[in-house]
Amino acid sequence: MALPTDGFSRRSFLLGAASLAAVSALPACSSESSDTPKGASGGDKWKQFSGTTINFISENTSPSAAIAANLAPFEKLTGIKVNVQQMELDKVVEKVKLDFSSGTAQNHVIYADPYQILAPMADGLADLKPFLDSGNYPPMDGGLDDFISTQLSADGKFLDDKKIYALPYDAPTMILHYRKDLFEKYGPRAKADLGFDPTPSESMTWDQYYAVAQWFNVNAKKDVKYGIGAQAKQHDSLQCDFSNVLWSYGGDYFSKGQDLGLVGSTDPGQVTVGSPAGVAAATFYQKLIKAAHPSSTTWDWTGLSDAFTAGEIAMCPNWHEFAAGEEKAFPGKMGYALLPKGPSRRAHIFGGTGIGINANAKGNERGAAWLFVSWATSPQTQLMSLGSSVGGGTPTRTSVYNLPDVKAEETKSPSKYPNIRTAETVLEAWKAENIGLRPKVAQWVELDTIIYTELSKMLTAGTAPAAAMASMQQQMQKAMQ
Repeated sequence: MALPTDGFSRRSFLLGAASLAAVSALPACSSESSDTPKGASGGDKWKQFSGTTINFISENTSPSAAIAANLAPFEKLTGIKVNVQQMELDKVVEKVKLDFSSGTAQNHVIYADPYQILAPMADGLADLKPFLDSGNYPPMDGGLDDFISTQLSADGKFLDDKKIYALPYDAPTMILHYRKDLFEKYGPRAKADLGFDPTPSESMTWDQYYAVAQWFNVNAKKDVKYGIGAQAKQHDSLQCDFSNVLWSYGGDYFSKGQDLGLVGSTDPGQVTVGSPAGVAAATFYQKLIKAAHPSSTTWDWTGLSDAFTAGEIAMCPNWHEFAAGEEKAFPGKMGYALLPKGPSRRAHIFGGTGIGINANAKGNERGAAWLFVSWATSPQTQLMSLGSSVGGGTPTRTSVYNLPDVKAEETKSPSKYPNIRTAETVLEAWKAENIGLRPKVAQWVELDTIIYTELSKMLTAGTAPAAAMASMQQQMQKAMQ
């Protein structure tokens, strides 16, 4: 299915389900609520808030860049003007916190990071169920069942499974990115020296990953500086990178483990990060970073991606949505694989986020915000974002992956949907046995800072892994009290 040349016409948006397999609209009901304002009469529910201006605040992500570059179809469909403001996530968190506490809505649509905004500030977000059930609005194209179920819970719910605070908007997940051309060239020699196939695959372990990194460091200097890189800066990226290893070693942050990553809890159980499994993971991670590009401790995910596309490293774990840039840098030379296995399992941290509505929004702005949330997460808009020239995200709806046109592009390089090149790997990474979910607790922002600060000391100041994890455990326990 191709996008219409003028973006989304009203007809193509409303009738897009005819071209989308397995998509069915939610039935509208006649109930009305003061939380679901009704705009001007006239029969066209898309036009009822025409002339309204709303503000959307977002982390500077690929889907938001794609939407900001292609707002004309929404404005034509609704008559609503949308201002998109993008910035670093920590700045989004601070602005949203001020907005929620003010009692007014400077920003009407919120990029609601599940851990840094949704969990600690759920009361500031409107429950979207009344909008979904109201007869005041057009039926949601595709309905809730079209969203990937794990993402609907992880991105949109907190404590109460019956409420939905955000709809899945993006789905970044860490997988292994590697240069196929380098492994094709050096693979036979490395296999002879190491005794196993060095090419990333489902059978690769973390110990093998480390051995391959060391081999490239010594034997492939002509074509690449280092075998691996990492996002090990004192930053949220370090917690994300380490979590993959922690979970694969059988460790976790709380005794209730992965169950906390969906709806969350006020009672996550005991802090367990300092367990023997946690110490073993930290010990390996310290060794791994010593083998990585020495600038790794200065890189977040963007710095790591920049180094990869500059040809400085052969492979690395990173968010799968960086594939769009990598495919441009190395057309036909990119490969993607699941992350290596640890002693317990393999794990891929999920970094997806939903978008929701500021609970302070009132009247026409509140109604207009819902129309935008529904449009921005629709199958049609996700397809547009997937093929955007400014980057684009990957879909959070099953129907988009099932489109014949999309499936045909998975194996093409160059592909008109570059991020879909990762689809086979990332769909496997999202399975229950492979996904990695952080604990969704209200204290996560403070816990996150403790985790990456202690890890950074271990990597840059020589703190012993056991001591780093013991300090982390103690501080996390105190924060939870």
